[in-house]
Amino acid sequence: MLQMFKKIFPILFIFLLLLAAGIFYWNENLKPVDSSSTITISFDVKKGTSLKEIASNLKNKKLIRNSLVFTLWVKKMGFQNSIQAGHFRLSQSFSTDKIIKELTHGTADIWLTIPEGLRKEEIAEKIYAALGISQNEFLDLVREGYIYPDTYLIPKDASAKLVVQMISDNFKKRLKSVDSDIFLQEKKFSNLTLDEMIILASIIEREAKYDDDRYLVSGILHKRLASEWALEVDATLQYALGYQKQEKTWWKKELTADDLKLNSQFNTRKYKGLPPSPICNFGLSSLKAAMMPKENPYWFYISDKTGKMHYARTLEEHTDNINKYL
Repeated sequence: MLQMFKKIFPILFIFLLLLAAGIFYWNENLKPVDSSSTITISFDVKKGTSLKEIASNLKNKKLIRNSLVFTLWVKKMGFQNSIQAGHFRLSQSFSTDKIIKELTHGTADIWLTIPEGLRKEEIAEKIYAALGISQNEFLDLVREGYIYPDTYLIPKDASAKLVVQMISDNFKKRLKSVDSDIFLQEKKFSNLTLDEMIILASIIEREAKYDDDRYLVSGILHKRLASEWALEVDATLQYALGYQKQEKTWWKKELTADDLKLNSQFNTRKYKGLPPSPICNFGLSSLKAAMMPKENPYWFYISDKTGKMHYARTLEEHTDNINKYL
């Protein structure tokens, strides 16, 4: 028995020694990189970033000691699917547990997505729901048509002014991304100013669901403007009618005969030319379509319930399409 113990003891001793070393190594790597640090470091997690990549980025910023230990600890804690996308303010004085807590609960910013085709009141509702910012305060600071639909990373404590500044800067940036030569080259299609192109882009956004259709619809609307036809666009009338309490929407679905008689400059059935302002906030593809209309033989179009467009050369063909598809 004694001899057996003498044989096992060295192996057991080495095992315990390795175990103690492993525990020490593990615990050391869970400690803060610098417990005395008072500096805050910005750290971003983009949507879709893997845990391995997050760990690597944390190590590169010297916010954790060991990326493998961090990864294994996150998995052991069951938080591998709980890390949020967003902007965080971390410190080298944070332990691994503290960093995990911040990444899963403490994002400093909020992701806010503004879809294409919304009017400013609808966007104000989304911003209020996400950030608690007064809708009236936001609406006082923005212009219809100049809010670029995109996904924004906004500080939780942002003011209405800051949110509007972020949106405005993005709009200007996106506008510049459209080659200025396009606008100059396409002036031959119309005498529209850039602001008028923006109004037209907002109409195209509401009228056409797919990119290919947007260029064709743009061509038709440009022709109507040049020929002094009324645009006869339902979307501008929907905009003028405003919020529909019964339908709980800003865009009335079925227009009545009385609606068509509405005395408003936005009633493009009654008044020729463009409405006085944009009717929604559009994506870049609609602006490009407005600037680069596709020449085509059509004068009329309708969109069926699936968003598919049907074009016509004559009023008779257009009437047939209405009977078939609406």
